[in-house]
Amino acid sequence: MIYDALSSRRDDGKRGIIRSVRELPESLRRQARFFLWASLAGLALRLFLVFRFPAIVNDSRLYADIADNWLRHGIYGITNCGIIMPTLSRLPGYPAFLAAIFTIFGADNFRAVLLVQVLFDLATCFLVADMARRLFSERAAKAAFLLAALCPFLANYAAAALTETLEIFFTALALDLAFCGLKIGESNPSTRFSWKPFLGCGLAIGAAILLRPDGGMLLAVVGGYLCWLLFRSWRSPRFTAFFCLTPRALILAGILVALGALAPLIPWTVRNLRTLHRFEPLAPRYANDADEPVKSGFNRWTKTWTADYVSVEEIYWNVPGEDIDVTRLPRRAFDSTQQRDLTRELFAEYNHSHDMPPELDQRFAALAAERIHAAPFRYYAELPLLRIADMWLRPRTELFPSDPRWWEFNDDRRWLAVSLAFGAINLAYVLMGAAGLLRARAFFGIGLFVLFLLLRSGFLGTLENPEPRYTLEMYPVVIVLASRLFHRLA
Repeated sequence: MIYDALSSRRDDGKRGIIRSVRELPESLRRQARFFLWASLAGLALRLFLVFRFPAIVNDSRLYADIADNWLRHGIYGITNCGIIMPTLSRLPGYPAFLAAIFTIFGADNFRAVLLVQVLFDLATCFLVADMARRLFSERAAKAAFLLAALCPFLANYAAAALTETLEIFFTALALDLAFCGLKIGESNPSTRFSWKPFLGCGLAIGAAILLRPDGGMLLAVVGGYLCWLLFRSWRSPRFTAFFCLTPRALILAGILVALGALAPLIPWTVRNLRTLHRFEPLAPRYANDADEPVKSGFNRWTKTWTADYVSVEEIYWNVPGEDIDVTRLPRRAFDSTQQRDLTRELFAEYNHSHDMPPELDQRFAALAAERIHAAPFRYYAELPLLRIADMWLRPRTELFPSDPRWWEFNDDRRWLAVSLAFGAINLAYVLMGAAGLLRARAFFGIGLFVLFLLLRSGFLGTLENPEPRYTLEMYPVVIVLASRLFHRLA
């Protein structure tokens, strides 16, 4: 009898669940099917790239070396001639991630690393969809999810053992939690302050910083936006009533974000003080250790003419260690015949030893000073803008064997087609994002996106190595803005 009673209750429970599912609105069931099929499509794209075009590059091996030494010897360092040297050239976020994967799945198991990154990248798609839902609508959220799931550039870096996928995930997480804390997208927002989203936002920013130093710009962006809201609140009490956070709550939110972002850096800073006797809360500008010289003169000279990724591959990355070809320099690298002759002389001297001693570096610095003095506008405005445009608009095929000089149309036909297709897709995403931004100006919260795009793009323009991957952290924002175009479409 007891068994019959339990069976009856279990059957009633099953019938109740079935009845509840049947009573769900058809629109919700359609949405569930949509997200399921879109997720499977995104997963298929990423798995194809993982198994067909995995990218294990020199930086990947460097991170893995640090992770292995950390696991096996308890030393956060790199192996040099069989000796493990403590290092601060790389922040501990990605080596810690690799160490965790290697512990579970085996040493140097990069395939497992890439598969886990695929899961993080798919999670980013859901964060992007949630931001679009909060800002615009459910329809925009579905469009954002599909655009993110099928984005070949995000998927491409999920198949690369580099920091980008995790950095993009934590960037999207920080922005989404900021929206949550500001109660953006809530139909009936309460006036009660919720501290958890802001602390979570700060911790996500801290994770982004531990992966790459430029993740710190997220702290400046969120903090700057909160300061702007605070200023608006003081000037207009009605504005405070509009988004339900008082000036006191905004100040507390800023403190929580800062604490969450900076607290994870304390162990790293203490370690650098105790082990290497250097106060270094992040990582050096050029990812060098204390005993590694920085070719500052050569770097500054490079910034007087470089405007595209091709120069990074052909010139910048070759120093030191490999030949550099003066014929690969663009015309803008010379202001006169005398400069051309001097540059040829400097290149010949470098190619003789493949080294950049201080004396040679100083001669590059002198040449850079001469060029900057002759054309300051070019150095401080024109070239940074060109580098920003190149990073945003270049075909993102750097992980493929495509020729970076795609416009010369002398590459293998298959890879030339990939370059052209990726260029067209990237242009479409950027144009949709720009169009969505123009239509979304009146939406509360867009200012956070605008500040992020402006600050990060401006920073990237100051680099001498304009790599397209550096703009990928902004792609979740681009996709959310692009989803605005689908906000009212039937």
